[in-house]
Amino acid sequence: MSDADVSPLMRQYREIKRAYADAILLFRVGDFYEMFYEDAQIASKLLSIALTSRDKSSIDPVPLCGVPHHAAQGYIAKLLKAGRTVALCEQMEDPKLSKGLVRREVVRLYTPGTLVDTEFLSPGESHFLAAVAFSDDMTPSTKGGSIAGLACLDVSTGEFWVTEFEGEGAETQLMDELARLEPREILLPDSNTKSCLARLSGARLCAKPSAFFDPEEASRLLQTQFAVHSLEGFGCRGLTVGIGSAGAVLRYFRETQPSASLGHLRRLQPRWSGDTMHLDSATIRNLELIQPMEASEPRSGQGRPTVLSVLDRTTTAMGSRLLRSWLVRPLLACSAIQARLDAVGELKDRIPQRVSIRATLRDIQDIARLSSRVTLGVIGPRELLALKQSVSALPELRSHLQPLHASLLTVARESWDDCREVHDAVDQAIKPDAPMSLRDGGTIRDGYNPLIDELRKASTEGKGWIASLEAKERARTGIDSLKVRYNQVFGYYIEITKTHLSRVPSDYIRKQTLVNAERFMTPELKELEERVTGAEMKLLALEQELFEQLRLRLAGAMPRLQAMAQTIALLDVLAGLAETAALHRYIKPLVDDGDSIFIREGRHPVVEQLSHDLTFVPNDTDLDCAGNRLVILTGPNMAGKSTYLRQVALVVLLAQIGSFVPATEARIGLVDRIFTRVGASDNLAAGQSTFMVEMIESAHILNSATSRSLILLDEIGRGTSTYDGLSIAWAIAEHIQDRRHLGARTLFATHYHEMTQLEGLREGIKNYCVAVQERDGDVVFLRKIVRGGADRSYGIHVAKLAGLPQTVVARAQQVLAQLEQPDAPTGNMPGSSEKEATCGSLPQPHPIIEEMKQIDLFSMTPLDALNRLADLQRRIGPTDQDNRHK
Repeated sequence: MSDADVSPLMRQYREIKRAYADAILLFRVGDFYEMFYEDAQIASKLLSIALTSRDKSSIDPVPLCGVPHHAAQGYIAKLLKAGRTVALCEQMEDPKLSKGLVRREVVRLYTPGTLVDTEFLSPGESHFLAAVAFSDDMTPSTKGGSIAGLACLDVSTGEFWVTEFEGEGAETQLMDELARLEPREILLPDSNTKSCLARLSGARLCAKPSAFFDPEEASRLLQTQFAVHSLEGFGCRGLTVGIGSAGAVLRYFRETQPSASLGHLRRLQPRWSGDTMHLDSATIRNLELIQPMEASEPRSGQGRPTVLSVLDRTTTAMGSRLLRSWLVRPLLACSAIQARLDAVGELKDRIPQRVSIRATLRDIQDIARLSSRVTLGVIGPRELLALKQSVSALPELRSHLQPLHASLLTVARESWDDCREVHDAVDQAIKPDAPMSLRDGGTIRDGYNPLIDELRKASTEGKGWIASLEAKERARTGIDSLKVRYNQVFGYYIEITKTHLSRVPSDYIRKQTLVNAERFMTPELKELEERVTGAEMKLLALEQELFEQLRLRLAGAMPRLQAMAQTIALLDVLAGLAETAALHRYIKPLVDDGDSIFIREGRHPVVEQLSHDLTFVPNDTDLDCAGNRLVILTGPNMAGKSTYLRQVALVVLLAQIGSFVPATEARIGLVDRIFTRVGASDNLAAGQSTFMVEMIESAHILNSATSRSLILLDEIGRGTSTYDGLSIAWAIAEHIQDRRHLGARTLFATHYHEMTQLEGLREGIKNYCVAVQERDGDVVFLRKIVRGGADRSYGIHVAKLAGLPQTVVARAQQVLAQLEQPDAPTGNMPGSSEKEATCGSLPQPHPIIEEMKQIDLFSMTPLDALNRLADLQRRIGPTDQDNRHK
C-alpha cells in the first residue's frame, strides 16, 4: 500500500519509521505508544501483549499493539533486554491546541550502550559503549605494524578512555580487554574483517562506515567537545586508531541522543597496558573472578559465589564498580600496592573509624550517576533530593578520616570537598516531598519564588471555589448526588445521574451524555475553570523554568561532584576490603620485587565460604625462579588439586589489587601475568575440539608468558591418547622449566605419574602430591599438599562415589589389577569369555620413560622435542594394531 492510500497519521508514521528502520518505533498517540506493521508483530511477542489491527474494515488492516505512556519504561527495558533498539516518538505539541495533524518527532533512541535511565542500569556494573578499529581498516599508521584501537564511554558516569594495542598480539589483547569490560554495545567499521569480533557474545555489534572512525575528523570532534586545541594535554600523543575509535563513540552518542548534553565529559583518559596486569579472558573465567563457571546451586536458588561476591563489602554502587575494576586489573607497581595495603590495614585495625565510615557511606547514593544526570538534563526532583541527601553526609564522612594516617586516606582528606552549595541550592528550591516527575507539579518550595506562591494560592483557592460551587448547586437544584468533577479531556463539569435530569436548571449546558448520567457546564463553572486551570498551567510552566535554572547551576559543580564520587568510591572499597579481612581472618601480604611466592596456610577465598560445616584445609606454597620454579602436582581425582592451583593464583591476585589475603603469612614476588589452563571446554561453533582448545590456550601461555609470570596448568594432554598427551605435557614442562626459554613460576597438576621423574632429570622441578589415607578399602582425601609424587589416581574410587553400577566398578577393578601386573599376559582379561577376548586384552606397558631419559630434550627447541617424542610414540606398542592402546 502506497503512502497516498493511507491516512495522514499512518503517512506520518511511515516517514518517521524510514529513518529508524532497525529500531522498534514507539509512536505516541494520545495516552499510548503504538507500534505498527512488523514492529507490532515483533513487540507483541516480546512484550506478551495483544496484537490487534488498525482499520479493521480495510482490505489490508495494519497490525497494531500499544502500551500506556506512563508504563513505557518497563516495556522499553524488556525490548532492550531482547537485543532490540527502541526509537521513542513524542507528540511535540498539545493535541487540543493543534490544527490538523499533531507534529511528532523522535526524541530518544534507546540502544544498549547509550542508556542513562536508572531503571535500565545495574548499580554495581559499568555500562560501556565501546568502539573498536584496526589500522588495517584505515590509512596505515606511521607506527607501522598492526594496531588495534579501543575507546570506551560510560555516559552514566562520564568515564571516557582510550587505548591502543600493537604488534602480533594486538587482536588477542583487544579481545581480553573486551572480556574485562563486558561492554553493552560495540561499534566497528563495516569493512572490518577480524573474525574475532564476530565471536563476541553479550554485546550488540553495530557496524558503521569506515569514515566514522577517521582519526583526523575524530580529533576535531574531540577538541570541540573538550574546548581544547590539542589532545596531547590529555596524554594522547601518538594515538591514532584509538582516537578514531573515541571519535566514533562520541559521534554515535550524539546521533542517537540528539537532545542530550554531554557537558559532564571533561576529558579523554588514555589507558596504557603497562599500568596494570593483563588478565586474559581464560584466566578471568577459570578463576571465577566475576562470573561463576557453574550454574546456580539447586538447594539455595542463588548463584554460585565468585571472588567478587566474597570480597564485595562495599556499601555504595560507586564502590562496587571500582572494586570490580580493581579485581580484573591488578597493579604492577609495589609502591601503589603498598599504599592500598597500608590503608586497608589501618582501617582493619581502627575498628571505630571503620564502623563509622561504613555507616555514613550507607547514606550516600550514586553521586557519579546522579551528577551525570544533572548535566544530561534528565534528572528528576526526587533524584535531586537524593543528591542533596548524599552531599549532606560528606562533612561527617570527612570527620571520620581525621584520625587516620595512611597515605591514601590522608590524600583523600586533604582533597575533600563538602560541596555545601550543592546541598543548599537543592534544599532552598525543592520541596522535601517533591514528586518523581516534574510534570506532576508541586516541586518548588513555598517561599522560593513570590510568583510561585501567588499562583499556588490562586490554584488552591480556585479549587475551594469549585468545591463551594458544588454545594451551592446541590442546594439550588435539590440533587444531593450532583458532583463537580474534572478530567483532562473535558476539564471541569457537573455530573447528574439520569434519574434527576428532570430537575436540571435551564442555564445548564449539556457537554456529554453517558449511559447512566449527563455532564453539564454553567457560565459560572466555566469562569472558575479558566481561573484555576490558567493558574495551574502557569504554575507548572514556572516550576519547570525554575527547575531548569537550578539544574544549570548545579551542572557547574559537576567536576567537583565527579571528583568526590571517585574519592568516595576509593574510601568505600578500602573500608570494604578491611571489613572482609576482619571477617575472614585475612592477613596483610608482603609484596616486593623479588621472585619468591611463599604462602603459609593459604586458603581459597570462595571455596572456604562453601565449606559450610566442614573445615577448609589450608596449604603452603613455596615458588621462586631458582630451585622451586616448577611444581609437578599429582594426586587422586577430587582430592583438591585444581582448588589448590586456583587458590595460589587468587592469593597472588588479591595481594596485587591491594587486598589482604586468606593465609597466615604471605610473601609475594611481583607477578606480571597470571596464566591458567584449567578445566575442559570446547568451542564447537569455531570447529574446535576440547583438545584443540587446550592446545591453543597452552600455545598462548608459552608464547606470552615471561620469567615473572605465574602459570597454572591442570592436566595438560588429557584430551588425546595417553602417549601423545604425556609427550606434550612432558615437553611443555621442560620448556617452562628451561630458563633459556621461560623459567616461569609454575604449578603443573597432572595424572601422568611418569612426569614425577622430571625432578631427577631437570633442576628447579619439585614433586608434590595430595595426601590420601586408605582405610578398610576406602580412600580418605586429606586435602593436604605434601612433598613427593603420587603413584595412583584412585579413579575407580571416584567412579564408585559417582554412582556407577557395582558391576562396572568391579569389572574396572579387575582390569586395573591385570594392567598393574608387569608380566601380565595379553590374552583374556579376568572374567572375560573367549568371545570377549579381543575386548579384554590390553597391551603391556612400554619402557618409554627409560628411553626418554637417554634423550637430551633440554638442549632442543620445543618443536624439535615434540618431533623427537612423536617419533618415539610411533615406535612403541605391538605391531598388531588391534592391540594398540588408543
